[in-house]
Amino acid sequence: MRKSRFSEEQIVGILKEHQAGIAVADLCRKYGISDATFYTWRSRFSGMEVSDAKRLKALEEENRKLKKLLAEAVLDAATLREALGKKLLTPGARRKAVGWAMEERGYSQRRACGLFGLAPKTFRYVRRREDDAGLRERLRALATERRRFSFRRLHILLTREGVTVNYKKLFRLYREERLTVRRRGGRKRALGTRARMAARRGPNQRWSLVFVSDVLADGRGFRVLVVVDDFTRERLTSVVDGSLSGRRVARELDGLVERRGRPRMIVSDNGTELTSQAILQWQQDQAVEWHYIAPGKPVQNAFVESLNGRFRDECLNEHVFRNLPAARRIIEAWRRDYNGRRPHTSLGGLTPAEFATRSNKVQMENRVQL
Repeated sequence: MRKSRFSEEQIVGILKEHQAGIAVADLCRKYGISDATFYTWRSRFSGMEVSDAKRLKALEEENRKLKKLLAEAVLDAATLREALGKKLLTPGARRKAVGWAMEERGYSQRRACGLFGLAPKTFRYVRRREDDAGLRERLRALATERRRFSFRRLHILLTREGVTVNYKKLFRLYREERLTVRRRGGRKRALGTRARMAARRGPNQRWSLVFVSDVLADGRGFRVLVVVDDFTRERLTSVVDGSLSGRRVARELDGLVERRGRPRMIVSDNGTELTSQAILQWQQDQAVEWHYIAPGKPVQNAFVESLNGRFRDECLNEHVFRNLPAARRIIEAWRRDYNGRRPHTSLGGLTPAEFATRSNKVQMENRVQL
């Protein structure tokens, strides 16, 4: 609105001159205004004093501001309804919404940022990150090869290859590439407290033994005998067959003793194969202490149960076995990979084979010193 050349006080003064007897034509010629302007002033300010005119001007200005605020609020509400298809949870999403409001609705930068709750400095920020295309490609390749590995184990594998990257940055790339491993169902969690089983102080001192069951492609079931060294976490054997009797278990343990030596203790559950006469006779002949966990308490054999969780998640659930020879080949390959290549977080990122080698070396040095 164009501002008038005359203030409210001047307009009231001109009207008072007319009331004093000066003709309208003389007043218009004197002040350089038209007749229409004079009569407009008279319709608005007739009978007012200077203070009344000022108060009317203030009310009109306040009314104009309120109308402007109402119009802006209505426009903001319409803009938010159109822009908010879903919640703006990240700065990137808010930045896109601000850009849309500036381009499509004609908002100023400051007003659009205030509407979507984004600081103007954040909107103007330009990323200066280096190109991570090579790292992303290698990360995707490793995640495709090791589909059940989280970003921590992938970080260890990249470090082995000589790729130095902060684990927080790797986690960001891991999330951006949508490589997060989904859990396959939940697991029961025991209530109350329990004493943790103490680990032995050297390899070949305590073995854990358990059976794992699965099915072939044609629906036939098979079992896997798993033996683990509790100290080194090495998977000592994976015997795959349709059925495994106590005598068969005793023969497999004889083979392990010939290759690795005799353990001090073996821990297992109370299955019929492991409480058979063949196993009891084997214990007596080999003079090996055999510890049976309490019935229904697999957590007392925690080392082998933890390994079985990884075994089922990364091997059994990842393959469809056509027949027993194929199952033996795939499971044995996974066992070798587990012992020789797969990083183990409880061993500081080392593989079980590397940890066993280091432990044997430390034991030999201690013996020499003694």
